[in-house]
Amino acid sequence: MSTKSNRFEKVVNIRNKKASFEFEFIDTYVAGLVLKGTEIKSIREGKVSLTEAFCVFFDDELFVRQLHISPYSMASSYNHEAVRDRKLLLQKKELVKLQTKSAEKGLAIIPVRIFINDRGKAKLEIALARGKKNHDKRQDLKEKDAKRELQRMAFD
Repeated sequence: MSTKSNRFEKVVNIRNKKASFEFEFIDTYVAGLVLKGTEIKSIREGKVSLTEAFCVFFDDELFVRQLHISPYSMASSYNHEAVRDRKLLLQKKELVKLQTKSAEKGLAIIPVRIFINDRGKAKLEIALARGKKNHDKRQDLKEKDAKRELQRMAFD
């Protein structure tokens, strides 16, 4: 039995926590990212912010905007821009479905989390989402508080 060391030992799983509070997810997809050289190294270090990011279509291609990937600390002059449009890789039928759905009023495509898969590739989980109203947000907070209170009682 040989022990094979995994070169991607550090697990990268960065979530957009604000997204689940602000939006109701309808459908989720996992998309590949087209990255430049030092961007993948920064992602592996966990230096990514998804809070302001959103997805848009340009010429039947899906791009993520405002995704902040910090410049790689060990790079010299060949570093990347922190915020730029990055192309997302999806199957054609998924792109067509997303484009028709996102044209509906009140629907948006937002990034939910970014992670490194078992093959070492950076993937972005995106969701077709509808914005929540204030009363929906209050209801979510009530449910979250009730769940937390039940857990406290279970541990006492």
